Amino acid sequence: MGHQHDHHANKKALKISFLLISLFMIVEVIGGIVTNSLALLSDAGHMFSDAASLGLSFLAIHYGSKKPSDNKTFGYKRFEILAAFINGIALIVISFIILFEAYHRFIEPPYVAGDGMLSIAIIGLVVNLIVAYILMKGDTSGNLNMKSAFLHVLGDLFGSVGAIIAAIFIIVLDWGYADPIASVFVSLLILISGWRVTKEAIHVLMEGTPDHINIEEIKSSLSTFPEIKNIHDLHVWSITSGYIALSCHITIEEETDHQQLLKQASDHLKEDFHINHTTIQIEYRDRDCDPCN
Repeated sequence: MGHQHDHHANKKALKISFLLISLFMIVEVIGGIVTNSLALLSDAGHMFSDAASLGLSFLAIHYGSKKPSDNKTFGYKRFEILAAFINGIALIVISFIILFEAYHRFIEPPYVAGDGMLSIAIIGLVVNLIVAYILMKGDTSGNLNMKSAFLHVLGDLFGSVGAIIAAIFIIVLDWGYADPIASVFVSLLILISGWRVTKEAIHVLMEGTPDHINIEEIKSSLSTFPEIKNIHDLHVWSITSGYIALSCHITIEEETDHQQLLKQASDHLKEDFHINHTTIQIEYRDRDCDPCN
């Protein structure tokens, strides 16, 4: 029930955020062109990626809820991780584009209309704060797809702060370098966020063990069942954020009630380690070959 509630909350948060970001992106593009501000245009470019990111994340949650089929036995749950991976790559690419343009502006700083830049940047900050608050109501810690969308917006929020500071420097000191400096600062923040999300997404796609799972701890925990004599071929991976799977082989005595043991072990793994999908293969002691540890 809780997972279903989170699913609907995430979907609603992404939909509202997508509409707000898309509308303001148009305003910021126009403002960036009129004021000739790279800080605003780079923030608008990031907002475009935000809109795409939020739209992709929304579609990922929508299609991720589709039922499994013979062709997709785990359903479309991995769609959310693919969306997070694409969003992470997009963040990295955008950061390098901003850095490249900032380099040219350091060489030849153009005129920037500070007053108009300041007004639009303040509006942008307000919009990003609203969207960040909306997304925080969803699961931005446990769901990698939501986390990647939130980091896009957070990068935008810092972009608006950077544009505000740059505009103040331009108005007060007539210092044109403030615009590309703010852009570099924002691009580095975007780059760090993009790398983190991409790294996490790759780890899931490579079926790596979730960070909070300790394989040895699981083995020790299962070993507390007196019927289990040996545990091997143990694998733990994430299907998607918050949906963990486990498979392993256990060796037991022939006279053991294996159906009851399987239920107890599965319940134990779900309760203590939050493992949603468990596949345990039974091997009988003295009948099967000795397993490799």
